[in-house]
Amino acid sequence: MSPIFANAVTDITTRFGVDWPHLITQCVSFLILAFLLYKFAYKPVLQVLEERRQKISDSLTNADRIKEELANAQAKSQEILNQASVQANKFIEEARQSAAKVLEVETQKAIATANDIISKARQANEAELARMKTELRREVGRLVVSTTAKVTGKILTADDQNRLAEETNHQLASN
Repeated sequence: MSPIFANAVTDITTRFGVDWPHLITQCVSFLILAFLLYKFAYKPVLQVLEERRQKISDSLTNADRIKEELANAQAKSQEILNQASVQANKFIEEARQSAAKVLEVETQKAIATANDIISKARQANEAELARMKTELRREVGRLVVSTTAKVTGKILTADDQNRLAEETNHQLASN
């Protein structure tokens, strides 16, 4: 050290009242305290801060992953809803077609039943008409025989009555 510098240091130390043994002891005490604080306080605090930073980083990563999963789940749910809508429309269309087929079948059955009823009514009508014609022929034949007997004034035999009834029936059938 240079003598000027040494004199300056001595001058400053005396002016400020530096006591070297106490200063060195205080420096050693400070270094020991700094070492102990670093070892037992600062390092654990740094470790806790690192763990927190890691947890926050993991949480952010999980949040991003959860956002992606949520987006995927929403996309899947939308796809499922779209498929359900398509299937529902398909079922509705099938139901409409089925209803139309059932309506057509039932309409055909109703038409067939109506035609059957009309046919039976015609047959019954024709049978009734035939019965009435037969009854009318007998009655006309009886009236002709009765009238002829009254007009001619004689009693007709059974053969005459049959012959007149047949002639009358034949004439009625031809008209």
